[in-house]
This record gives sequence, structure tokens and C-alpha cells, in this order.
Amino acid sequence: MALTFDAPSENKAVLETGPAFTPRFDEKGLITAVVTDARDGELLMVAYMNAEALALTIETGVAHYYSRSRKGLWKKGESSGNLQTVQEIRTDCDQDAVWLKVSVAGHDATCHTGRRSCFYRKVGVEEGKATVTITDNHRHFDPATVYSKN
Repeated sequence: MALTFDAPSENKAVLETGPAFTPRFDEKGLITAVVTDARDGELLMVAYMNAEALALTIETGVAHYYSRSRKGLWKKGESSGNLQTVQEIRTDCDQDAVWLKVSVAGHDATCHTGRRSCFYRKVGVEEGKATVTITDNHRHFDPATVYSKN
């Protein structure tokens, strides 16, 4: 039997302090998922989940997301081997976002570029223009090799 979620309460106090997990999906049926490394707290990625992905994540303990570009369910690490095992899931005060603390298998990398985190660039300003600078250029795996298997 698949896990289901009740509709969020309209009562703010119940939503914020009640015992029911009632995620508030947006108009596209998605909820934001912030993902950090359970070991050291590093921000690894931000993704989206639909009800099916969230339920599968809770039921299996392996992170599943909804790919907006592919318009479908996505088991993180299924092709790269960098599966995310969920250690803890939290929700924010109004239950419209979740925070996953995960352990990453395989190459201990989350980003499809081969880096540990998807947040490997720092935003700055140069001559009045917004710029990005790479702050982590260490590749834990070669994406061309890992993803050529598919």
C-alpha cells in the first residue's frame, strides 16, 4: 500500500505544531527539497519532489525526486551509482519545503558534473556585471564515463 498524504490544515497552529505531516505542494504538484550531507552538513543540491517521489523517499529511505526537465520520477544516483540514503527528513514551518540529510554512495558526489555539490560556484560582481567563479573544481568522477553507460 502506497503512502499518501492528507491535505494541509487551513489552521496555522495545526499546520505549524500538529503531529501530521501534510506537505503543501505547489500548483504544479511539487515541493522544494533541500539536500545536505548528513556527515558534515554541506549543501549538496536543491531539487523538487512530487507526492510520489516524496512517498517513495519516505518508504524506501533512498532519495527520489521529480525531474522538471524530463517530466518524470528520478531516483537520484540510479545511473551514476551515487545513491542518496536518507538519514533524516525535516519540513519547514508551513510544510512547503523539505530538508533531506543524506549519505551519498558511490563516488560521494551529487552533481552531474562530477563535483560533490551542485553549488560549486560563487556569485560575485566584476566591472558592474554579475559573475560566477568556480570554487570547487575537484571531480569525484568523470561524467562522460559514468553517464555514457545509459
